Amino acid sequence: MAEQSRELVVLMTRGTDHELSSVGFTIANGGMTAGLKVSMFLTSAAVDLVRKKAADTTQVSPLEPLNTMIRDFIKRGGTLWACTPCVKARGYAQEDLIEGVGITGASAMHERIKAGAATLSF
Repeated sequence: MAEQSRELVVLMTRGTDHELSSVGFTIANGGMTAGLKVSMFLTSAAVDLVRKKAADTTQVSPLEPLNTMIRDFIKRGGTLWACTPCVKARGYAQEDLIEGVGITGASAMHERIKAGAATLSF
C-alpha cells in the first residue's frame, strides 16, 4: 500500500468577489483540522485576498467571514504564499499584505508537490 500524503497544497486564483475564495479557505482550514500540513499559493486575483483590509467585508453565507478564515489559517500554522509576479503586477509590496504572507514564486509550491503533497485548485 502506498503511503498517503500528509500535506496539501491549495492553488487559489479567485479574489474577494468570488465564493470559491471562501470555499478554498474553508477546505484548507478543514485540512489542518484533519491533520494535514497545508500550504496555499495565491495567484492572479487571489493575491488581493491578503492585501490589508481587502477581505474584511467578504462573507459567503453560511461560511465564516473570509478575513476570519484567513487569519485562522495563518494562526493555525498554514503556509500562505502570494505569487511574486502577481503581487508586482498589482503594485503591491510586502507592507501592503497582511502579516504571515510570504511573497514567492511557484517553485516553493512545486517543491511541496514534488515531495508528494496532494493538490487542490480554486
